[in-house]
Amino acid sequence: MAKPYSVDLRKRVLAYIEETQDKEKAGQLFKVGIATIYRWIARKTQTGTVEPSPRKSYRKKIDDQKLIAYVEQNSDHFLSEIADHFGMTPQAIFYALKRLKITRKKRLRFTRKEVLRFERIS
Repeated sequence: MAKPYSVDLRKRVLAYIEETQDKEKAGQLFKVGIATIYRWIARKTQTGTVEPSPRKSYRKKIDDQKLIAYVEQNSDHFLSEIADHFGMTPQAIFYALKRLKITRKKRLRFTRKEVLRFERIS
């Protein structure tokens, strides 16, 4: 996630605008978008401060421990079967497994080329 601009930068930009009354030049000088500057001015007039609002915390759609336990017990299930069990979409299950670093892909021990070479030698 993107981080908010620092309070120091916000104060410097607004101080520059109070001196020059040129929002476009302030945006170019400080490399900040014009819409961002207008939001900071509105925040300053409404709340009296330019500090960023606290971020909302989002709860996860699925309990990680339950997903790990289910995958360990049912390692041969497809993503669609896991999704049906938890009442979610297969894509959501895919991203949850990816976040937990649980791979679903099984690698063959030998590639076809290595098997053919091994058969010729024997």
